Amino acid sequence: MISRPELAAILLSGYLLDLLLGDPRWIYHPVRLMGLMIGGTERLVRRFCGESEKALLAGGVFLVVLVLFETAFFFGGILFAAFTLNRMAGLFVSVFFCWQALAVRSLKTESMNVYRELKTGTLADARKAVSRIVGRDTKALTFEGVTKAAVETVAENTSDGVVAPLFYLALGGPLLGFLYKAVNTMDSMVGYKNDKYLFFGRAAAKLDDAANFLPSRLSALLMVAAAFLSGLDWRGAWRIFKRDRFCHASPNSAQTEAACAGALGIRLAGDAWYFGALYKKPFIGDDRRPPVPEDIRLACRLLYWTAFLSAALFCGIQLLF
Repeated sequence: MISRPELAAILLSGYLLDLLLGDPRWIYHPVRLMGLMIGGTERLVRRFCGESEKALLAGGVFLVVLVLFETAFFFGGILFAAFTLNRMAGLFVSVFFCWQALAVRSLKTESMNVYRELKTGTLADARKAVSRIVGRDTKALTFEGVTKAAVETVAENTSDGVVAPLFYLALGGPLLGFLYKAVNTMDSMVGYKNDKYLFFGRAAAKLDDAANFLPSRLSALLMVAAAFLSGLDWRGAWRIFKRDRFCHASPNSAQTEAACAGALGIRLAGDAWYFGALYKKPFIGDDRRPPVPEDIRLACRLLYWTAFLSAALFCGIQLLF
């Protein structure tokens, strides 16, 4: 059993390691392992489920159950073995898991790669850079479209990659944090509304919606506070958050996008292409000026301040309550 002070130390250590080291190439990231596990489980489930709507829906439920069981068994087994060996070993593994569950530095690194290509490279290079961090088609994106895509993914992943993992790590320790990562990774792999995943991926998408319901809203509120601390337009962030936080098919994605759009004074979202099909999406924010590459840097500033506030909040809760 991890005590509250120990959990606070784990959260703080993991947060600081992520800021300092990000995702080193010499470490095989656990999320990559989750991706292999999800892909293998999907292929197994599809071998036994039919192609009807009901069969695919049921297969998607089986996928979710199996992946969560596999995650709990594998990563929970590692934690159990470490704590059985030695308490310090268990705490060390817990810190490592916390570090690997967060994505502050890697999100900044990848988004700033887009920024540099927009400033000094070609549009084709910028499209290639942004394709590594977004799920939409990028081949036809304009200069402004690449910028918007990068800002949007920083805003959305401030919740998915930082605040939500910290929320679940603080709520239930490293194992619950990794179960959340499994849910989020499943959604990123199968939670699409295309022909292949419309029914099969529905259970994963709905579970991800449920898991991110509270963290996404907390993330947006922390982002409004971060806008104040970072010298951005916190009043605009609050106004656009209240007005546009549901301007998305997902109940969660627009929460932080709205706060970010208001803080920067730009308009995000709108129609986008996915897998060769155009999806009609409402705009988020006011069209006060066109997005520019500098907005990516400002979005990263919001990311870092929001991450700091969330780490302070969850560590403080563990120590005070």
